[in-house]
Amino acid sequence: MRIDLMAGASLSVAARGAPVEPHILVFDSGLGGLTVLEAVRRARPDARYVYAADDAAFPYGRLGEATLVARVLAVMERLIAVHHPDLVVIACNTASTLVLPALRQRFSTPFVGVVPPIKPAAETTRTGLVSLLATPGTVARSYTRDLIATYAGTCRVALVGSPNLANYAEAELSGAPVPDAALAAEIAPCFVTAEDGRRTDVVCLACTHYPLLRPRFERLAPWPVTWIDPAPAIARRVTQLLGSGPAGAEPGPVLAAFTGQSPASALRASLDARGVGEIGVEAMPLALQS
Repeated sequence: MRIDLMAGASLSVAARGAPVEPHILVFDSGLGGLTVLEAVRRARPDARYVYAADDAAFPYGRLGEATLVARVLAVMERLIAVHHPDLVVIACNTASTLVLPALRQRFSTPFVGVVPPIKPAAETTRTGLVSLLATPGTVARSYTRDLIATYAGTCRVALVGSPNLANYAEAELSGAPVPDAALAAEIAPCFVTAEDGRRTDVVCLACTHYPLLRPRFERLAPWPVTWIDPAPAIARRVTQLLGSGPAGAEPGPVLAAFTGQSPASALRASLDARGVGEIGVEAMPLALQS
C-alpha cells in the first residue's frame, strides 16, 4: 500500500485548534530543504521556524534503509525534544519515502513529506514525454514507480538518477559552483526525443536540492521545458493543516540547527539571504558499523 506522504495527520491541526503562532520544523539531510522552507515561509510568514540539516549524515543516499530509518528517528527524537514543533516538514524525498511511517508511529507531532511531482507533471505535459530527475535511491524506489503507474500511465516517463546534483547544489550555496559542463552532463538524459519527433516538455525536480540549481538548468537546457518543483504543493498542505496566517504578517528570522558542524562563512552568507538569523549545532555524529 502506498503511503500518503502529504497527509500530515488524520485530523488537521487547524481542526484541533492550531496555535496562533505555529512552530514549524523543516528537516532535510542537507540544504535542499531551504527551497521548501522558502515556500512554506511565504505561505505562513507569521510562524516560527527551525531549519534542521542532518549534515553529519549527508548524503542519505549512501545509507542502507535500516540505517537511515534508525538515523532519522534518532535525530528527530532530539529535535522534537529540544524545539517542540507543532508540525514537521520532512523536506527530503529519501527520508519521506522510507521513514515517514516510522515517524508517524513514534511521534504524535504531524509530519508532512515530499512527493515526487509525478501527478502535476502528467497534468502539465502536452507531448506525453516527462522526465523525473532524482537521486538514484528515489528512482529505484517502488513508491516512485507506483506514483507513475497511478498518475502517469499514459505518459512516457524517463527516470534519471543523478549521483552528483545534490552535492553540486550544496557547492553552489557554499560559493563553489561546479562548471556548466558538469551540470549539463547530469541533466542531459532528461531531454528525450521520440521517434515521431515529440520531445520532453516537463521535468520533475524530485530532490529538494535541485531547485537551488534551477536557474542554471534553465540556461543549460537544450530546449525549454516546464520544471516542476514540489515545494509549492508542500506549502499548500501546511496551510491546509495549520490554517492561514494573519494578512500582512512579516516573516521573522529562522533558527538553523546542524547535526555536524557550523557552516563556513560562504555558506552563512547564503543562509542569511534566506532568512536564517541564528545557527546552532545539535551535535549527532553518524556512527556506521564497518
